[in-house]
Amino acid sequence: MDYALELRYQALVKSLSADFGPHIDLQVILFLIGVEELGQGYRKFKKHEKTDLMHVAVCTVLEPYGYYKYEGNDADNWPHYTLVKELPPLDEDQQQALMKEAVLEYFEHHGHSTKHIQP
Repeated sequence: MDYALELRYQALVKSLSADFGPHIDLQVILFLIGVEELGQGYRKFKKHEKTDLMHVAVCTVLEPYGYYKYEGNDADNWPHYTLVKELPPLDEDQQQALMKEAVLEYFEHHGHSTKHIQP
């Protein structure tokens, strides 16, 4: 694994832990990104909505890499994406590295904002 990437990622986790508690992992970070992108603030989400939020987050962070394209929001204001190109075959470590890099880019591009999310 890329040591510099892991150091940057751990710094992000530490920063988010200050606001959201000590049990922050990649899945939690993706959930937070999904809530942020939905823009409706934190509320109690149904199970299927949590899955949808994770999907929104994955599409959002991988969009700059050319894998997804934002299509717009539906009538309930949920963002929708289209798959542009398939992800290459990745082993678990490569997939984790790609997602960590994409999450870091997201937070760096968005000024580490979590304005819509309140613990």
